[in-house]
Amino acid sequence: MPHYLYLVRHGEQQDAEHGLPDGPLSPRGKRQAQLIAERLSGIPFTAMYHSPLNRAAETAAIMAERMPALSPEPSSLLFDCIPSGPTPDMPKAFESFFGPVTEAEIEAGRAQMEDAVHEFLTPAMGDRHDLLVTHNFVIGWFVRHVFDAPAWRWLGLNQANCGLTIIRVRSAKPPVLVVHNDLGHLPVELRTGLPELQPV
Repeated sequence: MPHYLYLVRHGEQQDAEHGLPDGPLSPRGKRQAQLIAERLSGIPFTAMYHSPLNRAAETAAIMAERMPALSPEPSSLLFDCIPSGPTPDMPKAFESFFGPVTEAEIEAGRAQMEDAVHEFLTPAMGDRHDLLVTHNFVIGWFVRHVFDAPAWRWLGLNQANCGLTIIRVRSAKPPVLVVHNDLGHLPVELRTGLPELQPV
């Protein structure tokens, strides 16, 4: 039976560049949320889940205005987190990222994502189309899981604000990545949240 996960990173946060841990969407973030909602409005979604953080909850609420049959549900499994810590096979270039990260944060993120994979990447009994509004690292971890890549490989798998990633969960075979960080619905000036400049 077809079971699809539609993973959307939240819209651009207001004043995120000042290091605020959470906050409302910027005007650009609101427009990004409207455009991804328009892109997905024809999908027969079964359910919609979102991180409880403000920027993700507001993104989900804006999207739900275009999808009135859906009731966004907060899920603690979609919180922003650090999914894993340094490993011996991790490139040294990533070591500085973990400087301010505590062991408790890593362990909490690891446990959260184990539960999230079990909850959302388990094959369904019938047709399902689930919409998850979450964060960059969470989506990176799901993509890493699809490829059964080393634990550190979520690092560097970046999603733009309101970029679209689709995973198909299969019962007899491993899950498959259908599309990653698709930005076709966003004009160039709304493609924010990536660490590298994008070619036009």
